[in-house]
Amino acid sequence: MPKMKTKSGAKKRFKFLGNGKVKRTHSHLLHILTKKTNKQKRKLRVTAIISSTDVKRVRAMMPTQ
Repeated sequence: MPKMKTKSGAKKRFKFLGNGKVKRTHSHLLHILTKKTNKQKRKLRVTAIISSTDVKRVRAMMPTQ
């Protein structure tokens, strides 16, 4: 049986924490920043924890984690 491969898009987007939760970055912070307010850009900088309902789906994309 072949090796289980990690989805390369998922490994760039998600990191696993020690307590089993998964963190991610916010989108919309790479370009067209002039029309966004400073408050909006500041809030997009912080990382977010994905919802517990999506953890199973992310783990399926990253079997080696």
